[in-house]
Amino acid sequence: MIGDFAGRLSHQINRGTEVILAALMVALVLDVWIGVVDRYFFHWQLPWPEVLARYLMIWAAMLAVSSGIARREHIGLTAVLLNLPAPLRRAMLIAIDLMTFALFFYVLWFGIGFAESGAKRQAMILGATLQPFYAAIPAAAALACVQVVLVMVRDAGRQLDLPETDSEEGAGA
Repeated sequence: MIGDFAGRLSHQINRGTEVILAALMVALVLDVWIGVVDRYFFHWQLPWPEVLARYLMIWAAMLAVSSGIARREHIGLTAVLLNLPAPLRRAMLIAIDLMTFALFFYVLWFGIGFAESGAKRQAMILGATLQPFYAAIPAAAALACVQVVLVMVRDAGRQLDLPETDSEEGAGA
């Protein structure tokens, strides 16, 4: 029951994140396209497309982490875990989820100070402080923390459980 709720909530959050990611990627492609057209055709010498592309890419890459977590597509020890007995595998998966949460909570904690330090720095080319750009770190870490908790509750360490027929067929191969 709570696992189903966590799964639905994780899915909804991930869907919203992927919409934002798609918008960021569209903005990134348009920005790079403007930079190329400027450089090779109009020679306006616009200073901002390269800088803006960098920050759009950082935001997109950081937000994509939570999407990978929600889909369980992040780096794992699958080859080792699949050879463990189911109870040990479940305990190991939960331990990995807890360590993953601890890592992203650490990044969140120190990322807040990092983002605040961006308020004192100026992106001269863009005419703005760096705080909105630096905020990608704690925002993405917070989202990753939420997704780790939701998928941990959703899966309860069973995401790599194989049906008995599959594991028996795989053993003979």
